[in-house]
Amino acid sequence: MRFGRNKGKMVLHSRSADKDSSKQSKKHKPEALNLSMSSSDMRDGASSVKYGELIVLGYNGSLPSGNRGRRRSQFALFERPLANGVKPVSQNLYDSPKSAQAVKSTKQHSVSYTLSRNQTVVVEYASDSETDMFQMGRSTEPVIEFVVMDTVPGASTAEECQVTESTISRFACRIVVDREPPHLARIYAAGFDTRNNIFLGEKACKWKTDDDSGMDGLTTNGVLIMRPKGGFNPEARPGVWREVSVCGKVYSLREIRSSPQRGKLIESENNILEDGTLVDLCGATLLWRSATGLLRTPTQKHLEVLRQEINASRPQCPVGLMTLVLPSRSRGGGDVDEKQPYVYLKCGHVHGYHSWGVRQSSKEDSERTCPLCREIGPYVPLVMGNEASFYVDSGPPSHAFYPCGHVCTEKTVRFWSQVPLPHGTHGFQATCPFCATPLAGEQGFVKLLFQQSDD
Repeated sequence: MRFGRNKGKMVLHSRSADKDSSKQSKKHKPEALNLSMSSSDMRDGASSVKYGELIVLGYNGSLPSGNRGRRRSQFALFERPLANGVKPVSQNLYDSPKSAQAVKSTKQHSVSYTLSRNQTVVVEYASDSETDMFQMGRSTEPVIEFVVMDTVPGASTAEECQVTESTISRFACRIVVDREPPHLARIYAAGFDTRNNIFLGEKACKWKTDDDSGMDGLTTNGVLIMRPKGGFNPEARPGVWREVSVCGKVYSLREIRSSPQRGKLIESENNILEDGTLVDLCGATLLWRSATGLLRTPTQKHLEVLRQEINASRPQCPVGLMTLVLPSRSRGGGDVDEKQPYVYLKCGHVHGYHSWGVRQSSKEDSERTCPLCREIGPYVPLVMGNEASFYVDSGPPSHAFYPCGHVCTEKTVRFWSQVPLPHGTHGFQATCPFCATPLAGEQGFVKLLFQQSDD
């Protein structure tokens, strides 16, 4: 971009957005994505090219009220019939944003940075035929394709998912994807509103940059990203949380989530979403799975086969001697099924349900004494982890998260038990990806010890 003057206004013209894109492409060369979707995944007018999926952590395959329309636990991104991406082309200094034609027009996208009462920088955007844009946030306005609400840990009903005050921005962020292979997906803080504007007020965290972009800023509670080290695979390890700006630059975290002071610019990192990247919107965390990454992920059918194999081995309650059946979903409703497997989380021994062994000093019915090893601890029902995108491998479901009892593979529980997810304004904690319950115990998981039938 170059600076110039236009009738007394300072103007910033864009030379080419393609040069910046090519620089990023040289630094990062992921596999090409070109995955055809099944008929059940097709949307009206959608292309067969799938870019990837965003999955909200804390839900085991669907929202408690079900996945409907734009309010879902999983969002699939497909190539659009017509490109709707935008890119910055000019920057103007105004006395008031209301005097800017780009702000007045609902057909043109713009970002306004209020410097003072008498100074506002407006960055004008133009259509980009080479990219597709997708927006996420709490707003139910049509410009938001993916409506994301606050995740309530352990919520099993729609009523339990209600929050009195949300910390997620109405127009939280936007994802821009290249229409040409390898379909790089980039994330930016803030989304355009119903008039195609983004406003950063006088008190917002914003600044003049030293490069061609001119201005940049952060949203109130920020958009954080974290890439797993080594990729999203059996050997995956947690990476470092960063904050992404309105212009897509990457910064270290602020001391407090809403601090007016930005972190340090990380010039060696970019805003490209790699397979397994976590995106936190301050109230909900999402997992990005690329199309190629999903090809290496176990399917729902595979998980069901593994569950049936456990049941086919006829695991027994070592005390009641009844055959146990691992369910695919939590039954709820308060009804007790004696075939439902329960685990003593301190030792991992699996039993059927029983009402004895409750500690007299325990305030909760869930804490009991294991009849096999006499370990005292929580006693919870087991349920299969059904969201396949959270799995890092296709191994047997041999472990369960502590204290919720969601069952999945050993490498999957080991990975998620090490991932510090943002909590509150400046805290972090590991949680179960299937229900968002904070993990407890020494490791955050337990190995399941089934007793097989002698038949």
